[in-house]
Amino acid sequence: MSPAKQASEREAAAPMAAGARLEAMRRRVRLSQLAVWTVIAAGPIALALALVSPPTTVEAATPATSSSVRTVAAAEPGGYAQVFVSAWLRSSVDDETSAQARLAQALAPGVELPDPAAGAQPGPQSVTAVRSAQRSGGAWSVTVAAQYADGSVRYYAVPVVAGGAGASFAVTGAPGVVAGPARAEVAKSPYGVSVPDGALPSAVREFLTAYLTGAGEVDRYLAPGVTLSAVSPPPYAAVSVQQVSAVEQAAAGEQVPGDGTTVRVLVRVEARDTGGRWPLAYELTLRARSSRWEVAVLQSGTVRDGGVR
Repeated sequence: MSPAKQASEREAAAPMAAGARLEAMRRRVRLSQLAVWTVIAAGPIALALALVSPPTTVEAATPATSSSVRTVAAAEPGGYAQVFVSAWLRSSVDDETSAQARLAQALAPGVELPDPAAGAQPGPQSVTAVRSAQRSGGAWSVTVAAQYADGSVRYYAVPVVAGGAGASFAVTGAPGVVAGPARAEVAKSPYGVSVPDGALPSAVREFLTAYLTGAGEVDRYLAPGVTLSAVSPPPYAAVSVQQVSAVEQAAAGEQVPGDGTTVRVLVRVEARDTGGRWPLAYELTLRARSSRWEVAVLQSGTVRDGGVR
């Protein structure tokens, strides 16, 4: 090939190479943008990782993070142990073909079935997993509570192993009876101010009557910007306030304080229906406005737009 032709080809190839490099750069920019938007959708923590890591690291870390979260959630074996103990306590070695015995053997191959005596107390009324402790190598110890008709409760520790992806479980040994959880110490209640009859208990009674019986509109008792739906269908026919305690001394005043004054109260009520009387309690935050108390927060309700659930 002549020198002139070689020079011509080099001159032609140069723009092509430059164009290829430009296109590669554009692809990298698009991939980086895609990675950042993906991480933004994944949440603020993933976004922080994107800001301190190169794009290639973000693309590798994002699926690993979400996969890790799914694995931790799926690997909790409390429900599996609960189903096993329920079936195991309701089965008998004398009837290995019963539905409960077959279920227990399917969940825990090799674990011996119990041998209840004739006329023994029937199986538990309810079985609930109350604690799961993770050990090494995918092993767990799950404490399960079995409650019987006579009011007694028996606790069982169940050894369970979880598969690597958290999609499989197996009970690896017979359950053992253990002591139940100790009773935790309860901190002193912050509601130390007794609230006498007056505007505040009256406002609370009217609000809870509308909330629990459907008598009246709930909205009229709410502070501006707060949204709360009444319980539906109404579960009770009547509600009476038994006691109101507050955190702030302002709740106990004879007069409603100035606008914007906020107090937190604990209300003990008695609700009635055709089935009897039921003692209930609610934590409320009330705010003063125009010489009246309005509900700003219902701790155990579905308050939105300024309220706390």
